[in-house]
Amino acid sequence: MTNSKQTTFLAIDLGATSGRAILGNIENGALQLKEIHRFSNLITEINGRMYWDLFSLYNEILTSLKKVKANQVDIESMGIDTWGVDFVCFGKDGDPLRMPYSYRDTMTFGAPEEFFKLMPKQEVYDKTGIQIMNFNSLFQLFTQKRNNSSIYDVIDKVLFMPDALSYLLTGKMVTEYTIASTSQMINPYNKAFDDSLLEAVGLTKDNFAPVVLSGTVVGELTESVKQQTNIDNVSVIAVAGHDTASAVLATPAKNENFAYLSSGTWSLMGIESKEPVVNDETFSLNFTNEGGADGSIRLLKNICGMWLIEQCKKEWDNNDAVSYDEIVKAAEEAAPFKCFINPDSPCFASPVSMIDSIHQYCKETNQYVPQTMGEIARCIYESLAFRYKQVLANLQKLAQQPIETLHIIGGGSKNRLLNSYTANAIGLPVVAGPSEATAIGNVLLQAKAAGLVKDKSEMRQIVRNSVELESFAPEGESNWKKQYEEYLKVFKEI
Repeated sequence: MTNSKQTTFLAIDLGATSGRAILGNIENGALQLKEIHRFSNLITEINGRMYWDLFSLYNEILTSLKKVKANQVDIESMGIDTWGVDFVCFGKDGDPLRMPYSYRDTMTFGAPEEFFKLMPKQEVYDKTGIQIMNFNSLFQLFTQKRNNSSIYDVIDKVLFMPDALSYLLTGKMVTEYTIASTSQMINPYNKAFDDSLLEAVGLTKDNFAPVVLSGTVVGELTESVKQQTNIDNVSVIAVAGHDTASAVLATPAKNENFAYLSSGTWSLMGIESKEPVVNDETFSLNFTNEGGADGSIRLLKNICGMWLIEQCKKEWDNNDAVSYDEIVKAAEEAAPFKCFINPDSPCFASPVSMIDSIHQYCKETNQYVPQTMGEIARCIYESLAFRYKQVLANLQKLAQQPIETLHIIGGGSKNRLLNSYTANAIGLPVVAGPSEATAIGNVLLQAKAAGLVKDKSEMRQIVRNSVELESFAPEGESNWKKQYEEYLKVFKEI
């Protein structure tokens, strides 16, 4: 690979709590990143409904472009990745019909069970290979139709979050494959929307823009955006719009014998597969087949991740603000293995008080009830490590190749304590990093669209050249195995 002229790309990486604008360029086979803008992405509650502020996100992207100009940087292109499942509805005039709902909204609680009265659960899974979760786009749309939403009858197009923002920037509509695959409406074999599922929610394929693969050029910035930002001739690329798909692309693996854990508000653990894995076993285990950036399948499981700590931190901050480093230190100093939770129990999905929910779980399972910040944090970290062990054991049964290493990527890869616990629990080496995996994958896909990078193998070599990785070897395995049996005794869904 040669690159005599420095080519710079802009990655807009939107998470469920914050967003970043990151400049990236490749020099001498290594990637250089520079964050130029960071901003909050807050859920707005209005009359009990949870919304994302679409226009605020759009304005933050414009601010990012203005900062690019202020830094006197010429960018080749830009790409946007976001969390999955959420979407924006547009009318025939091309305007959004209202702010998009957040997947955290409680209106979809119980929606899958109602939908299964129309179509059996296994049939839905067989058509999509997607893990049944109440907030999947299919169930969000079903709920809006069932609730006689005022906008439903006038929906012209449904665009997933990254595609909606790309449309606001370019005036061009596409449906990028990886983000669409999270919806539970895409057939994983032909990468097209399933007609029967759309019919069940009163929509057709005409209500969606054409499905495109990652790396497709959406279009150039509109005249309005150019005037507001004073930037010209920038293409918007449909990168892997699902942030996990971008992150997995940046996994620094040397071969196929690995599993990945994309660690953030959500933890997503999986493997790469050339073909969908949809059978009775994956159905019973509720595994998901999401689209990969290279057209492959990400066979994975969604696990509640740092959400547990984030929500507890909000409560601890009410008394006296604490840092995440202080939380980790307190956990490290607390006594080990005093109590466990099922991180994926529905009671932790959207509680009024996360701390109270943990207390209640421990009471109902006749365990010690953690009181201090350190005890609660240690309970969460140890429980997450054991949950990872559970899911990895199932992946090992499903994988065609041996799993020799777990790569932890994303922001959670910086949590050395949890990385160590995870290695101890799974009994395999853990390689942590890069923490900016999503932004790296975003930039590398733009580089591929520009003809600077050939394929996934080259991308991963660039990642290994660019970041410092940290390895964790298992320790105290016999004790962790013993405690895992205790964890399984209190593992339950309540």
